[in-house]
Amino acid sequence: MAARTPTTRPVGTVTRGTTNPNRLRRMDRWIAATHGAALRRAPSPVAVDLGYGAAPWTAVELLARLRTVAPRARVVGVEIEPARVAAARPYEREGLVFRHGGFEIPVPERPALIRAANVLRQYEEDEVAGVWARLCARLAPADEIAGVGGFPGGGLLVEGTCDEIGRRHVWVALGPEGPRTVTFAARLGSLERPSDLAERLPKALIHRNVPGEPVHAFLRDFDRAWAAAAPYASYGARQRWIRAVRDLSGDWPVVDGPGRWRQGEVTVGWGALAPR
Repeated sequence: MAARTPTTRPVGTVTRGTTNPNRLRRMDRWIAATHGAALRRAPSPVAVDLGYGAAPWTAVELLARLRTVAPRARVVGVEIEPARVAAARPYEREGLVFRHGGFEIPVPERPALIRAANVLRQYEEDEVAGVWARLCARLAPADEIAGVGGFPGGGLLVEGTCDEIGRRHVWVALGPEGPRTVTFAARLGSLERPSDLAERLPKALIHRNVPGEPVHAFLRDFDRAWAAAAPYASYGARQRWIRAVRDLSGDWPVVDGPGRWRQGEVTVGWGALAPR
């Protein structure tokens, strides 16, 4: 795949570049489950791993995971630091290339997927909306990719934050029209209470975890549901999580079901958690 010749400097700033194998497995697993059918239907199923960091592991893993559900998927790793691109080039293979760039997304097609993990954490909160809008404008439109399972069509931007080894992760999913959902995911054995995930809230929400903001109320209610589900702990953390989410869904617009809850996830409509 030929790269588009850039006419301006890449947009964005260099990240710390910290990465570890399997760090993004929870996000990838969710993408494959919820967006896999859309990727299969896409005329050009290109996925961008934006800001993959100092090592190419996350892009290599993304290709492998996407191809389990969309065999024609291709991945382009995009990094703003030229030395990181040069270091990643030996890992190129069929379906995987690396490009120098930033938020302008230097690929000729409109991607079916952009994954930006641990990229916006270093930016100011008031910069997030502009970055989201820029990235969403690069996504494949809805008339190219049909919606699946009640979800709107078009490409998908997944932007979020996780810890160093991927035990705790929170991300926002956005389409060409803007934000859609927020997903909380955790290795349940490492979780004392759901609000432990607060430290991994994406930049758009992390400073809003204060009284009076919806995300604070959500985490408060989740902790209460978790406490009420304590009797289920004897059956394991997974059963306790499932019960807590089931109770939580009575008051919050949980958009997924037990199949995802069993993975230590819960996804909520963005409108319920959006900053006031």
